[in-house]
Amino acid sequence: MSKLKIAIQKSGRLSEKSLNLLEECGIKISNGDRKLKAEAKNFPVEILFLRDDDIPQYVEQGVADVGILGQNEVWEKDKKVTEVEKLGFAGCKLSLAIPKDENYSGINYFENKKIATSYPKILQQFFDEKSINVTIEEIGGSVEIATGIGLADAIFDIVSTGSTLLMNGLKEVEVVTKSEAALISNQSLNTEKQTILDKLLFRIKAVKNASENKYILLNAPNSAIGNICNTLPGMKSPTILPLSEEGWSSLHSVVKEDEFWDVIDKLKDYGAQGILVVPIEKMVV
Repeated sequence: MSKLKIAIQKSGRLSEKSLNLLEECGIKISNGDRKLKAEAKNFPVEILFLRDDDIPQYVEQGVADVGILGQNEVWEKDKKVTEVEKLGFAGCKLSLAIPKDENYSGINYFENKKIATSYPKILQQFFDEKSINVTIEEIGGSVEIATGIGLADAIFDIVSTGSTLLMNGLKEVEVVTKSEAALISNQSLNTEKQTILDKLLFRIKAVKNASENKYILLNAPNSAIGNICNTLPGMKSPTILPLSEEGWSSLHSVVKEDEFWDVIDKLKDYGAQGILVVPIEKMVV
């Protein structure tokens, strides 16, 4: 039987999060001695541990069938692969930064400036779209020190908290794009491997749906049920069960994580009581 070969980063946070995702999908992988290849015990996949910037090429060539890595690496390498699913973790910004004492007046500030980066293709495309001429200095690491040593006027790099920029006397002035982990695929999978990928995607989406939603239970007067149902549509509509106390019911539903606090405020205004919020382990829709 064929196995789907999945390439993931061999070390670092993205590697750990990728393995955690597969584990949450019920796929058991043993790699205690950190070999470069491991097989799942209960699902037809084989894991290849590779450098993240090599993964797009290996997926394009069919050395790996699919890969998990940051979108920024997919865009920069620009290989013939398909982005199948965004995974919702390892989020970051790719931003332009300049010396903190510089006066920034807008994107035209960069006209004829030299910019250091590890992502020259993404950056060049951005400035081409803006019709702004820049010189790009490609460097492999320690991009933040480029202005301090006179190599460049500005930098373009991944920014998370911004603390590294501050430590190097820089300030973020433009967010060029945002990136997160994604699942990419070879464009010529055979039928058997595509079937395995579809099954894997089904599990991944169930895990993602669970992480993005909360299960909510509450008690409310029957007179407020109409308003509460409009606030808590859930997957189709809330489940409503009568309570032993006349005129009251219990409502069960699902709330999106990013809407949670706004919804809670509205429920309280409608007279909801005993509100319980429970994490969801898996959610199949």
